[in-house]
Amino acid sequence: MRKALIIGIDYYDHLDLLTGCVNDAFAVRATVERNSDGTLNFPSPQVMTGTNAERRVLKRDLKEAARKLFADDSDIALFYFAGHGYIEDTGGFLCASDSETGDDGLSLAELMQLANKSRSRNKVIILDSCHSGAVGSSATTSGLAEISDGVTILTASTAEQESYETPGGGAGVFTSLFVDALNGAAANLVGDITPGSVYAHIDQSLGPWAQRPVFKTNVKTFVSLRRSEPPIALADLQALTTHFPSPDSKFQLDPSFEPERSPGEEDDDSIPPPDPARTAVFAVLQRYVKVNLVRPVDAPHMWHAAMQSKSCELTVLGQHYWSLVNKGLI
Repeated sequence: MRKALIIGIDYYDHLDLLTGCVNDAFAVRATVERNSDGTLNFPSPQVMTGTNAERRVLKRDLKEAARKLFADDSDIALFYFAGHGYIEDTGGFLCASDSETGDDGLSLAELMQLANKSRSRNKVIILDSCHSGAVGSSATTSGLAEISDGVTILTASTAEQESYETPGGGAGVFTSLFVDALNGAAANLVGDITPGSVYAHIDQSLGPWAQRPVFKTNVKTFVSLRRSEPPIALADLQALTTHFPSPDSKFQLDPSFEPERSPGEEDDDSIPPPDPARTAVFAVLQRYVKVNLVRPVDAPHMWHAAMQSKSCELTVLGQHYWSLVNKGLI
């Protein structure tokens, strides 16, 4: 069982109005509900949005929804919040529509208490709000994190920073990158998207002078937040150990592997004609090259490697996946 609570608040009774948080919430919902192949991922995620005075997210409702999310033994409990954040010397807060001063919202300490005590096997907290990096840190002891086993936190900014919207508004910078990551930008070669790969994507996309995302975790293994279409077929990936008997072996090529010929080479008897069985293998090798698993040796491209009877070899990434296949982990 995978549960998701998604909150976006633009409307505030007493604080400045926002413009992109509701859009962010619906974008996250549209992405996480199903995997890229249409299968259910987080079935029927609960979405709470504060859009106007008639439709608000109240403090009591925000806290109660968080309590229900973490109340059972789900496989994953995902909490996403976009809205105002507030910090003072006693800690940080997530502001509801009826928050008056900021420090009267859902405290990050309360949120962490709910997550830390939850029986859910994986608790994932995603915050796109100012000062959200304070979550999971002790308000009384500097540098001390308070994260129990199975908890992962990803925030838009540090405790000292604000969280910004994209130019023109309408979406958060962090959430836009988060959604891109879930849509496949952070997928590994089998299509899994983990909190770690999401953070890596966001971290690389934000410059050193921009808001800095924060990643905190206490897990033994990463859970997959979503599955996307893998960039290479599983059967091809599992064939790595067939084509390369060892991680440092080289695959010898010759012109019979290459189906294409340059003008004038078709009638050159010194060049072996294409062999259908070998060209099929060569097509797999070229797919490896596209995802950085294989590279030609002493040749700029695979075509040159084949036509000049050179070889190809596994890259460092290719050796990593070779090892995973060899151990039966893929």
